[in-house]
Amino acid sequence: MRSGPARAPAANLGAVPHPLVSISRDLSREVGRLHFREPVTHVYDPLAYARVPHEAYLERWGTGPKEVVFLGMNPGPFGMAQTGVPFGDVSLVRDFLGVTGKVGRPEREHPARPVTGFDCPRGEVSGQRLWGFARDTFGTPERFFSRFFVANYCPLVFMEASGKNFTPDKLPKGEQGPLFEACDRALGRLVDALGPGMVIGVGAFAEKRATVALAGRSLRVGTILHPSPASPLANRGWAGLVRQKLEALGIKIP
Repeated sequence: MRSGPARAPAANLGAVPHPLVSISRDLSREVGRLHFREPVTHVYDPLAYARVPHEAYLERWGTGPKEVVFLGMNPGPFGMAQTGVPFGDVSLVRDFLGVTGKVGRPEREHPARPVTGFDCPRGEVSGQRLWGFARDTFGTPERFFSRFFVANYCPLVFMEASGKNFTPDKLPKGEQGPLFEACDRALGRLVDALGPGMVIGVGAFAEKRATVALAGRSLRVGTILHPSPASPLANRGWAGLVRQKLEALGIKIP
């Protein structure tokens, strides 16, 4: 079975978009041309159907320069897939980041993974941990985003017939190639726009992709533990472990 993400609507040609919005729209168009075979049966592109809150996030918080960009793997089904914001737990996106907006539906929706946007009743544990750390450590989003930004490497959500999440590192090489090339280009443009001195992968996959995509640039690449509840280590005090790792990387935390 061939499956591709929904395509983004046409951009408003009369306006000059924010630099990160331009990157996002270009990336959405590129990945919208790709096709994926079983076991992937459904592909969601929140850059398209959740464009309103996604671009609100970019426009409000994506102005450089930044000290560090935190880079995740790809959207989670109860996070960015619902809100358009990386690690986008509904309550924290709305109440801490101050981002809301109309969310549409994927072109082909899995019945076990409906998109209900900001009405999604299920929390996103990884997002609760990451944005909760930002809130508890910095107090306000303004203080956090004055130094940091959070993005995802790959914009697509992949699902199997059962509704099980399928991560991009498991795609066959022939499908990874065009996808990773598009994502590498977008990450390079994002780094050019924000000018960070360091990119930190949230997990090993993101660190690996950042190392490849940003090779030859005068910045550092590091990693922190992914906040997923599937990680036994993350379930034993993720925030404290991440604070220690960031300080070891030379990043001052309040």
